[in-house]
Amino acid sequence: MLTVELDQTTGIALLEPDGELSESDFANAAKIIDPYIEATGELNGIIIHVQSFPGWESFASLVQHLKFVKAHHSKVSHVAFVTDSPIAGFAESIAGHFVSAEVKAFEFKDLTAAKSWILGRED
Repeated sequence: MLTVELDQTTGIALLEPDGELSESDFANAAKIIDPYIEATGELNGIIIHVQSFPGWESFASLVQHLKFVKAHHSKVSHVAFVTDSPIAGFAESIAGHFVSAEVKAFEFKDLTAAKSWILGRED
């Protein structure tokens, strides 16, 4: 299951996976995020906040995840991986080749710092 919270004041979507990701998780995320992007033209950031990366339910789920990224990457300026998973470092180094957003990894406990970075309030 993927919980999605969209803060319309800051333009930040918080994605918190709980268990393996499914195809429907990305469809539900799009239902929440897409109307905001249509109204404003962009999303300031997406934060993926999870202690350790849960993986995907199936290959079809992975494909749906990639489609979600492809459909949204040009409309999101920042992506923060807030996790203790080693996949964050990998994602930070490789994502720049596939998405136009700035990507940065943070420790799981640093959710506030990730939000500040997205909003340009980093110390």
